[in-house]
Amino acid sequence: MKRIAFSFDDVPHYAGAFFSPDRRTETLIENLARAGIDQAAFFVVVGGLREPRGVGGEERIKAYTAAGHVIGSHSYSHPALSETSVEDYLADLDRAAAWFTDREGRRPWFRYPYIDEGDADPAKRSAVSAALADQGWTNAYITVPTLDWLLESLAKPDMSLDALRDLYVESLLGPAEFYDELAVRALGRSPAHVFLLHENDVNALFIADAAAALRAAGWQIVSMDEAYRDPIAALEPVEWRGSGRLAGLALDRQHGIECGLLDHDALRRRVRALGKESA
Repeated sequence: MKRIAFSFDDVPHYAGAFFSPDRRTETLIENLARAGIDQAAFFVVVGGLREPRGVGGEERIKAYTAAGHVIGSHSYSHPALSETSVEDYLADLDRAAAWFTDREGRRPWFRYPYIDEGDADPAKRSAVSAALADQGWTNAYITVPTLDWLLESLAKPDMSLDALRDLYVESLLGPAEFYDELAVRALGRSPAHVFLLHENDVNALFIADAAAALRAAGWQIVSMDEAYRDPIAALEPVEWRGSGRLAGLALDRQHGIECGLLDHDALRRRVRALGKESA
């Protein structure tokens, strides 16, 4: 059985082309329920709550948790570990951690910004990983990266929503299938996967369509709690993890990764074509 859970980064997100932040949260909660996604995870950039995009953000987060979803840390200021000293990175994490004390729906999960675990500097990576463990945080890894953020940046309200929906669904289903096939080759089994998505308008619009397509392709949608109970949670890759834990484990086992799977230029061309067709 192919299984997958849904996670959303960069909460609170900026207003998009289709929704205000408040209306996006309402729509996303409605469509997660319609999709039968009972528990997704939302990873909070705590410093964003102090910015204009964060106005009303705490109430929106409460709406997610009231609907049964959970929250984890995505840092205070979204630093890239490869570009930040260990001391500054840990100070940023500490600053964010204070906000999570006694929050409803809190999980002790930390999602590295940019999925950047400092792979070019093993000593830095080890130091941060050890500090997280000492503070009770676990690595909120992903196994299936997507280009939802790029599609969000290119989508416009005057495009055909049907065509945009179909492209969005393809942009989730394709990576899910690819990384599951990679898992079977590298690990000998299909683990519970975790999508990397973002709190944006295209997800709010079409998440139920993606869930329906996944189920039609034989996928079961599971909670984030279930996903992080999978044995893959205890496997720390040695190699590059910029595309997530599974990519790193596959490289450890000398299985190649077709980086062209997430083809930024191809997606840009296809979205531009949608705009021309809708003109």
